[in-house]
Amino acid sequence: MVAEQGCIQEPSCKGIYRLLEYCAAEEAVSPLSSDARLECLEAQNSLQHYRPLQVCKCQRGSRREDHCLKVYWTVRFAAYDEYEVSPYEELKLNLVRNIEVSRMASIMAASSVVVDGQNQCLKAAQDCGLYEKCGSLRSEYVVACTKRATATDNSCNRQKCHKALRRFLERVPEEYSFALLFCPCSDTLCGERRRKTIVPSCSFEENARGEERVGKPNCLSLQSYCSRDELCRSRFADFQHNCLPSSLSASGCMRESRAMCLKAYTGLIGTIMTPNYVSNSSTEVSQWCTCEGSGNELQGCQRIQHLFSNNICLRK
Repeated sequence: MVAEQGCIQEPSCKGIYRLLEYCAAEEAVSPLSSDARLECLEAQNSLQHYRPLQVCKCQRGSRREDHCLKVYWTVRFAAYDEYEVSPYEELKLNLVRNIEVSRMASIMAASSVVVDGQNQCLKAAQDCGLYEKCGSLRSEYVVACTKRATATDNSCNRQKCHKALRRFLERVPEEYSFALLFCPCSDTLCGERRRKTIVPSCSFEENARGEERVGKPNCLSLQSYCSRDELCRSRFADFQHNCLPSSLSASGCMRESRAMCLKAYTGLIGTIMTPNYVSNSSTEVSQWCTCEGSGNELQGCQRIQHLFSNNICLRK
């Protein structure tokens, strides 16, 4: 927001920025005419000289995250396919990053030890319940995701469910939230608990209409909806940035950080692009979408699927 305020204080920058705000707001409602779009793109190019707005980043989970992301995407008008760069700040100090990575690594290592006969996902839920913040925020999202929208409607309020899920993941330490999301399982009962952790019936599956469940949406349509939502677009960009696979890296990740990939993956939970386990007996994850009916865009659709189902960085 510092960059935005600096721009507003400069008359030449302020006028262009206000025009781009208008462009972004109109584009969110319906596609602009070719003339209007050209004017908006010219304004975007004119703003390239104001460096602070081009390099500023946002803090995930901060109080003003939504506004910061609005500024970030306003100056990148119509850049709906810009997913190579994360809009979020990097951890600036290597020491802080190493501590964070080491802490997450220990969490994952501890969760990989399966005690004979013990349901690790049940244990993770019990441990969460013993920690007041984890227990209360978990109960909050479970209620939000299981409560009917109306007395006569079987569906839930997905928006409230997503908000409560994000609140839980942003405020609860990873040693508790990661233990719930990534607990190891050796039987389907444990796997079912793990898969149902984020209440899939509300968080991403289509609502049932009568007795018939609506089929999965097309992955390209899902991404299109995501691109119109600043938070979802940002979390998806962060995921692709931090989970970019590399066959030449020991970690499987281009950025050499599995921990940052896991953080970016969990950042998608509570958005339109919420991922989850494909079944009760698998550790594979995917989006709730299909590539049926993609036509000549099949390759682009499969690319979205493979970001989850065929990603060596995420898998490792």
